[in-house]
Amino acid sequence: MRQWVLSLPVSLRYRIAYDGALLTPILDAFIRAVCASLRRRARERYQARRPQCGAVTFVQRFGGAINLNVHFHTLAFDGVYAVDHEAGTIEFLRLPAPGTKEVSRVLADAAGRIAKCLNRRGLGDDADPEAADPLAQRDPLLARLYAASAQGRVSDGERAGQRTTRVGSPTELPPTDSSRGAVGGGMSLHAGVYVPATDRRRLERLCRYMARPALATERLERLADGRIAYRLRHPWRDGTTGLIFEPREFIARLATLIPPPRANQLRYHGILAPAAAWRDKVVPAPESEREDSPAVPRKHSPSWATLLKRVFAFDALRCPRCAGQMRVLAAITDERTIARFSIYLRGTRAPPADG
Repeated sequence: MRQWVLSLPVSLRYRIAYDGALLTPILDAFIRAVCASLRRRARERYQARRPQCGAVTFVQRFGGAINLNVHFHTLAFDGVYAVDHEAGTIEFLRLPAPGTKEVSRVLADAAGRIAKCLNRRGLGDDADPEAADPLAQRDPLLARLYAASAQGRVSDGERAGQRTTRVGSPTELPPTDSSRGAVGGGMSLHAGVYVPATDRRRLERLCRYMARPALATERLERLADGRIAYRLRHPWRDGTTGLIFEPREFIARLATLIPPPRANQLRYHGILAPAAAWRDKVVPAPESEREDSPAVPRKHSPSWATLLKRVFAFDALRCPRCAGQMRVLAAITDERTIARFSIYLRGTRAPPADG
């Protein structure tokens, strides 16, 4: 599996932050460019006919500075699936890692497809400003918050238009690794992160990284003067190590990171799409559902406590007093019964049953 990360121009980040009808074709244009590269290289290397790609995209709305930055993290097969006509089965054809030249080619292809998409919708370079920004007419406050957050500036108040306060000291940082990366037309594409097929733990860590929340609370601090300090995960090139927000500035930033209603932040593509013809042949079935496995009862789904522990590293069934393992005796939903138990647990006498 390989991660492809596409960053977009600020103006386009702003628009698709609220326009889900535009975000979908923009993402589709990018995925088509990646798949076109995989298919072309598969035909050149294996003479594969009708190769199929598969990918999953996490739409991230945020940057490292808690700013509005809509971009795409796509986890794609580092190869294609094709029919083995002799065996009559589906086989995976692994491809060599794309070089910097190939990544640049994918970026140029994606940029061209995105430009055509914008032109078809009347949102090209010659677009009418009012037509290109309906949010400014419909909800000027939200438009101002989005625009300021996308540019890393303060949206209102005495410091309106100024950059967010930074802390740190100028320093010389080593140059970043630009291999398998490309920049052009206000966009950037990176494809240097790769996970071998057998490294499931690393794959899970990568998926957790792509699905992470907008900010890390352990790097958040309330200062003595009431301002909010946020420590960056990595220092910036100019030596910045953290940001300082006034409370109102911080709330404004958080407001821009909330996706619009019914905006799916996880997308499946190609052979992994829900209606893909080959999906059932590629996605492994549970052990009990395989034709060659003995008939055994199907395992139940993990409990909510297990899922909470896996996602949030919090064991809801661990006793806070003795650290022993608790078990669920009953699920009570009646409000009167819950009130009676709450009073009992506080050490006072419970009210009568008819009370």
